Amino acid sequence: MERDASCHCGKLQLRCTGEPSKVSLCHCRDCQRRTGSLFSVAAFFPREAVGVAAGEARTFRRPSASGFNVSFHFCPECGSTLWWEPERMPHLVGVAAGSFADPDFPMPAQAVWAEDRHRWLELPPEMPAHARNPVKTATPE
Repeated sequence: MERDASCHCGKLQLRCTGEPSKVSLCHCRDCQRRTGSLFSVAAFFPREAVGVAAGEARTFRRPSASGFNVSFHFCPECGSTLWWEPERMPHLVGVAAGSFADPDFPMPAQAVWAEDRHRWLELPPEMPAHARNPVKTATPE
């Protein structure tokens, strides 16, 4: 299966092959500030399954709440963050789930940094929530 992700203006596009290794919802304050929303949803794909299909990205690198750096890649035209590379999981690339514009995209399997969750936001009862990041990281397939 191939999925195409795009920034808001469409000039930066990714092609992702196969199913994501995991889909995760993050409540950390860094994700809140980056998205302007209450959380971000990331689809993590094996590094070799993600490629730029169109455009060129700019990069912003910062430390993350878990103590590892993350490099965010965004469209220089519209500013949409399309994907990121977490040093914590160097074999994976996180892609903004909303950039697929697919209402049938898989639901997140977990919520992380739930200690920063807005108290009025209720998650589905079947979604495990971790106060911070779980100790275990996704492993290469």
